[in-house]
Amino acid sequence: MLLRLAYLTVTNAFAALRLLPMSDRDKDVEILVLRHQISVLERQLGADTRVRFAPEDRALLAALLTSLPREVLCRLRLLIRPDTVLRWHRDLMKRRHARACRPKRPGRPPTVQSIRALVLRLVRENPGWGYRRVHGELTTLGIKVAPSTVWEILKQAGLDPAPERASTTWAGFLRSQADALLAADFIETITLNGQRQYILVVIEHATRRVRVLGTTAHPSASWVTQAIKNLVMDLDDAGCRARFLIRDRDGKFPALMDAILAEAGIKTVLTGIRMPRMNSIMERWVRSCRHELLDRCLIWNERHLRHALREYERFYNQHRAHQALNQSAPLRPAPDPITAPKRITDLNICRRARLGGVLHEYSHAA
Repeated sequence: MLLRLAYLTVTNAFAALRLLPMSDRDKDVEILVLRHQISVLERQLGADTRVRFAPEDRALLAALLTSLPREVLCRLRLLIRPDTVLRWHRDLMKRRHARACRPKRPGRPPTVQSIRALVLRLVRENPGWGYRRVHGELTTLGIKVAPSTVWEILKQAGLDPAPERASTTWAGFLRSQADALLAADFIETITLNGQRQYILVVIEHATRRVRVLGTTAHPSASWVTQAIKNLVMDLDDAGCRARFLIRDRDGKFPALMDAILAEAGIKTVLTGIRMPRMNSIMERWVRSCRHELLDRCLIWNERHLRHALREYERFYNQHRAHQALNQSAPLRPAPDPITAPKRITDLNICRRARLGGVLHEYSHAA
């Protein structure tokens, strides 16, 4: 113990001699640094054996110790090396310089959301357009953007800017040629007396108007031919200028049917084998007819079936809303929306039942 006391006395005496040539300012800086180191150690007592300095600790120590000469730094009892202090100071100066030189608006401003929506709309409505063609269309509209901006918008949306989208899908072809297309199909159902009935139906793609040409238990070639002749005359009276009729490869369609349609300027287009999607609009009507009529109504015989089909055809063409027609019926445009508050609060709606309540039509009371 005495030896240890003598050692401490001698070392402190030399430390006092070392403090004599130091100025009061350097002594104050050393005191502040040592005090801050003690506070850092007190803050981390029991947490970890390794001393960890927070960013604010580094900034304070770097600011205090940088003013001292290097030889003084080497003699100080620091928890860090002098090179570490100098590195902290360099990092502090770099951050200050970076903040001073930072531009007010970093990089290119983001593209307006309405322009992004317009670019995606143009590509969606024109699948064969690449980013250069879209950029040209935007230029004609007076919208100034860079071609690279259009490229980035398409890439972010998961679309190929230089597309392989030029190939036309069957659904796209049907939409583009809707004004000139008809679709025909046979529907099978069984009446309560056990008789199988075949229903021949034609639908217009553009207007979604349905024509039930007839129903029979024996769809012979002469019966189908006569139904097609009646269809041609009905189309002429209605002013429908159809050019194509889509049908499947059912054997109930005779070859004479195609000849009659060709004389009227209508070309028959056959769908692929077991590919109902190629006649999707007709297949969608078949599903609606089964769900809304045939599955909810007990058909007694052929006469009852014809009556039910006439009622459903009239309901479908004159009242039923269609999403493809903006919720209007094929033969009845959607009425103007009600804007008067008084009329909205005093609604008087009446119901008309068809086929004993299987179908319901609603309208304003007179």
